[in-house]
Amino acid sequence: METVNTDERRFEVLRAIVTDYVSDQEPVGSKAIVDRHNLGVSSATVRNDMAALEEEGYIAQPHTSAGRIPTDKGYRQFVDRLAELKPLSEPERRAIDTVLGGAIDLEDVLRRSVRLLAQLTRQVAVVQYPMLTRSSVRHVEVVSITSARLMLVSITDTGRVDQRLVDLGDVLSEDDVSRVRAQLNSALAGERLTDAATKLAELPEQVPPELRDAMVRISTVLVEALIEHPEERIVLGGTANLTRNVADFPGSLRGVLEALEEQVVLLKLLAAAQDPDIISVRIGGEIEPAEMRNTSVVSIGYGADGSLLGGMGVVGPTRMDYPGTMAAVRAVANYVGRILAGR
Repeated sequence: METVNTDERRFEVLRAIVTDYVSDQEPVGSKAIVDRHNLGVSSATVRNDMAALEEEGYIAQPHTSAGRIPTDKGYRQFVDRLAELKPLSEPERRAIDTVLGGAIDLEDVLRRSVRLLAQLTRQVAVVQYPMLTRSSVRHVEVVSITSARLMLVSITDTGRVDQRLVDLGDVLSEDDVSRVRAQLNSALAGERLTDAATKLAELPEQVPPELRDAMVRISTVLVEALIEHPEERIVLGGTANLTRNVADFPGSLRGVLEALEEQVVLLKLLAAAQDPDIISVRIGGEIEPAEMRNTSVVSIGYGADGSLLGGMGVVGPTRMDYPGTMAAVRAVANYVGRILAGR
């Protein structure tokens, strides 16, 4: 029984060190822990616990300071033992409502989400565009620009809108344009984008002969619009937040900033975000590439109606407010999911 109590108390000492170091950026000594945290034990006991935590690799002594700081292993233990996330304050909740509630389209939702996450967490925010493989066609609009030129507007269920012009090489009447529009929506509405491409390839054979040439041209352009998007699109915001505490990045902050410019790196950082309900936290040495080893990444999936559309999260130093950051990331992801479900 004594072991359980000792383990719990040592975790409380670790929690105190993490909390104080995140807050003050100063190594934490035993006297400060006794003074600030009501652990009900003496300084000597706290010193013994700190010695045990250091031996086990949860805390370390920088330079010759009397205080200790958490290691990656210490942060990992702290995060894994978080029983609950810090609830968002009323002003934070209002900010999410106000900022995201006014969004007008998908691009706007994602831009606002990034800006808001960066402000709430004071870290770098990253949002991945909805993955096209998981999107469906909602509607295709066909608009006559001239009698031989059309505008095709494809809209997905995630709110992505794509406009393309088609030169027909021939003249189509308004009636013909209506028939084309009806054929397209009958074949494509509700289809996953990859399935929609297959349907488009078959469409020219399914229309009357007089519309076949036009449908070939339209199908070719629509396949490009629906399929040939670079799926790996990322919105990034708040990069300047990293420069607030350069000391958090021993070595070079430049390496972190250069890594953040790489879309592929960011997509890998979000790769663990495969569930809209589960927050992923990767800390320090758990992260690739090596330039990112002084950072932590808090990420989560976002989606609508039970389907995962993409990932979002924040990147910051390992010395971050994990409970507050995790709560903010989850709240914004939930809100974005609800917005997209309502579109």
